[in-house]
Amino acid sequence: MDCLECRYLEQALKSDLGKYIEARSAAYYRVCTKLAAIRNVDMERAKNALEEHLLVCVSAAEVTRRCNNPDFDVHRCGPQKAGP
Repeated sequence: MDCLECRYLEQALKSDLGKYIEARSAAYYRVCTKLAAIRNVDMERAKNALEEHLLVCVSAAEVTRRCNNPDFDVHRCGPQKAGP
């Protein structure tokens, strides 16, 4: 995507997801799940922020519009040519 905010929010989600997975796999997780729960909330907030932005983002709307076009070939990243 071309939108800087989309990229920023996507990176934040990846970071929070990594922190959550790390907290879940830590040895102390069996003793105290509070840190994992906090990381889970942070991850969900990042995911929601990205999803909300994608609903209003012009760049994401353009990609969706192009991909929903029946003449658009995703594999060739361009319009399909009519056969002979």
